Amino acid sequence: MTKFSDMTEREYFANVAKRPGMYVQPPSLSGLEAFLEGYAQHAYRHGGPGLDGWRDWLLGRLGHQSSFVWQGLVRQIALPEADGEFWSLTPEEEAHVVHVLFQLLDQFLAEQEANAEQEANAEREVKHVAGDK
Repeated sequence: MTKFSDMTEREYFANVAKRPGMYVQPPSLSGLEAFLEGYAQHAYRHGGPGLDGWRDWLLGRLGHQSSFVWQGLVRQIALPEADGEFWSLTPEEEAHVVHVLFQLLDQFLAEQEANAEQEANAEREVKHVAGDK
């Protein structure tokens, strides 16, 4: 198993998705949401990106404006037929939202990684053209 310190954000959160009970007890949607929020706040305090852009990215997936925080946006995306009635969920609905949460988070992080790689490649190209090797 890869050490946590060697994992990408995607790898780390894939681990959380596979074994939520290792990170949150008892494993629940609200517990996982709090875990993610705590992760983001810790990252911000220590100069990391945390979940910068996550809410805006979710709004793009939703396709219209919403005043909800990211937790509500995930629920809206996962349960579009709920029409705002998604704060008291059945166990099946909660399991579905958790599944969608980690799918969305993986897609978001994949895009973040791709953007970071593109930026790094562009920076290397500028240095190469400028003669800085």
